Amino acid sequence: MPKQRITKKMVVDAAFEIARNQGMEQVLVKNIAEKIGCSVQPIYSYCKNMEGLRREVTERVRAFTEEFVAEHIERRELFRSTGQAYIQFAKEEPFLFKIFILHQRSGISSLDELYRSEASPKTAEFIAEELHISISQARRLHLNMLIYTIGIGSIFSMTSPGISADEIFQWQDLAYEAFLKQALEEK
Repeated sequence: MPKQRITKKMVVDAAFEIARNQGMEQVLVKNIAEKIGCSVQPIYSYCKNMEGLRREVTERVRAFTEEFVAEHIERRELFRSTGQAYIQFAKEEPFLFKIFILHQRSGISSLDELYRSEASPKTAEFIAEELHISISQARRLHLNMLIYTIGIGSIFSMTSPGISADEIFQWQDLAYEAFLKQALEEK
């Protein structure tokens, strides 16, 4: 039987699956080799260092997350359903959610910088138009909801046997109402 040719794609795919099912801390050369069914040598030939491979896995997680959220949003209630989609992602893919949320972000020294790096400028424009508020009010509302959703999503992904999604969505709706009220009171 001819030897299987190990490709970089195979290595990244295996690393992604390990991260998805066991967490990024289990993305180790020996685990990747075991998953692919080869020795560690081909893994080392593609991975000069594990940090580069982890960055590739993190990028793949980002793309996977975007696809997941896009598939789970309702166009009629885009803003609300986007937050709920992230919560659903935390429930269905807890390891990927942690990787998506907790990966290192360089050059960020304020929440405003974080918001600008993570959110599309069109999002605030969309929210402002939908809710008939100013763009600055929309940014504030969106940032508050991002912070809240990340926090509650992290709690949700870390609990066992788990908090019900309905309870999480209820709290998310309460936060939205409070943050919207706060944004509307902003001058």
